[in-house]
Amino acid sequence: MQTLLLIAVALFAGLLMTRLFIRFHLPDVTAYLVAGVLIGPCVLGQAGLGFQSFDQVDSLSLISDVALGFIAFAIGHEFRLSALRQTGRQATIIGILQAVIASAFVDIALVAFHFLMPDLLSLPVAITLGAIAAATAPAATLMVVRQYKAKGAVTDVLLPVVALDDAVGLVIFAVSFGIAQAMQNGTTRIAALIIEPLMEVVLSLALGGITGIILTYLERFFHSHRNRNALIVGSVIVNVALSQLKIPVGSFTFGFSSLLVCMMLGTVFCNFCPLSEDLMLQADRWSGPAITLFFVLSGSALQFSVFTEPAVILIGLVYIIARSLGKYFGAHWSAVLAKSPENVKKYLGITLLPQAGVALGMCATAYRVLGGADGTLIRNIVLFSVLIYELIGPSLTKMALTKAGDIQAIPSEVKTRRKKRLQEIQKPVPPTFDK
Repeated sequence: MQTLLLIAVALFAGLLMTRLFIRFHLPDVTAYLVAGVLIGPCVLGQAGLGFQSFDQVDSLSLISDVALGFIAFAIGHEFRLSALRQTGRQATIIGILQAVIASAFVDIALVAFHFLMPDLLSLPVAITLGAIAAATAPAATLMVVRQYKAKGAVTDVLLPVVALDDAVGLVIFAVSFGIAQAMQNGTTRIAALIIEPLMEVVLSLALGGITGIILTYLERFFHSHRNRNALIVGSVIVNVALSQLKIPVGSFTFGFSSLLVCMMLGTVFCNFCPLSEDLMLQADRWSGPAITLFFVLSGSALQFSVFTEPAVILIGLVYIIARSLGKYFGAHWSAVLAKSPENVKKYLGITLLPQAGVALGMCATAYRVLGGADGTLIRNIVLFSVLIYELIGPSLTKMALTKAGDIQAIPSEVKTRRKKRLQEIQKPVPPTFDK
């Protein structure tokens, strides 16, 4: 009963907060995150309202995993070959270079910080944080695009870039974290630290491709939207479940990224199934509540305790500033190289700031492997940056897409027509009497 009540509280809190935030013209994603913070253990949870402990938040992680699977599935739909013929070259160049440049900016800033204050920040921690900086959160970006029905040159490049960013980030993390681990203790498992993340990318894409082909084949045997929707939902959940597998091979242990698996599932399905456009819309309607819960739970999981450590705040601010500059200039310079439209050069970098899921996964790996003070410092800095990025990132994304012209204001005549129609619906109907 407690679990069901917590789910209901999270849903209602997120929905009610959107009614408040709409007055300030802020995205729904921000409203969900703030609602999560308010009902989380750091605020109302202390008074016995909402989540009273982080263990309660973690107990609903299954919902977050499934919701993230649907988000990745929807992003995979942006890799439709017909669209990639126009934006594929741009997305590839920008997706790779902006991640590398952002990582380089953070590496330079934090390595310089290390030489200035070696007692606060070690070199392995600086290099590891530089690798984590490459990752961008696709969930918040996709939700802003959907809510405001953004369309245009920036949006066309943005979604493939965000999708590609995770794969590039995993590769950068594999190499950089292997170097950091070697610098810390000269471990002999450097090969594993590099090969395992690289194989995670390859195996995830392979698994998603295979299940995508199977889904496309099975779809032809079902004809109603209800059955096809159930098939898609089941396929996404199966992929999320299979992504939890660990495959031991000798001294190596290979795993999967649920984001990449579900992304590849959506990519294969949208390119081989002729009805994928309509079926994706059906799946979006079903997954809406789960995605709302995902963001509310993300807000509830943010820990304000990181603000009590001056070193974390100082290093965290350096990390946030360096990463933000790296994302902005990395996107700008790579867009210039790709000969992208002017709006893409100016505004794309701002939309790449949100950071959450993949970065937290990398952070968990660093915390587990490095351990001790270094692992704790990495975890706290990433939690600090995620808190800042997730609260301001969606609003910045909306602002950038609006200035780029991808988000259009609702015409005044449409608003007038909607208001008139609403008044007609609410107008009481006079009673009628039979003769």
